[in-house]
Amino acid sequence: ASAQYNLGIMYRNGQGVPQNYTQALQWYLKAADQGNAKAMFNLGFIYLHGEGVAQDYRLSADWFRKAAEKGYEDAQLKLGMMHLIGLGITQDYHEAATWLLKAAEQGNIEAQNSLGDIYRNGQGVPQNYIQAFQWYLKASKQGHTDALNTLGVMSAKGEGVAKNSVLAHIFYNLAAANGDGT
Repeated sequence: ASAQYNLGIMYRNGQGVPQNYTQALQWYLKAADQGNAKAMFNLGFIYLHGEGVAQDYRLSADWFRKAAEKGYEDAQLKLGMMHLIGLGITQDYHEAATWLLKAAEQGNIEAQNSLGDIYRNGQGVPQNYIQAFQWYLKASKQGHTDALNTLGVMSAKGEGVAKNSVLAHIFYNLAAANGDGT
């Protein structure tokens, strides 16, 4: 399955062979049939972006789910985000939180930041500023600029921590030094 997956990569990217999405798809399907989670993820990505196939969000979500159920972190993130916005599947904040948590626990920086958003806004989970702050903090420790900025906002407002302008200033400065954060 690994060699089939690697052939899929080569055809998809045109590495040593002419780029050929049809060949890539065929090799990914062979690898996925043997349980290769990376191939499943790449199939989800191909259908998400319509690379050599008709764009199909539903099929994309199906492939991401298969890879996510095998513990593949990037697929857990994508599936969680698709549930969060209702792309190709029913919008379901609780399901989004479930998959994002799995990815975040594996250290996925985007999932950690998104979980901060989910807890801050009470989407699929009870609103919990303390939990939100903790997830943003985890993402910020990996350099997530938006998480740093949000920590500044939360510190200034007293969400999840005691209101603290000095702490807010520190987080804003860190965000600015890392490329601003919105």
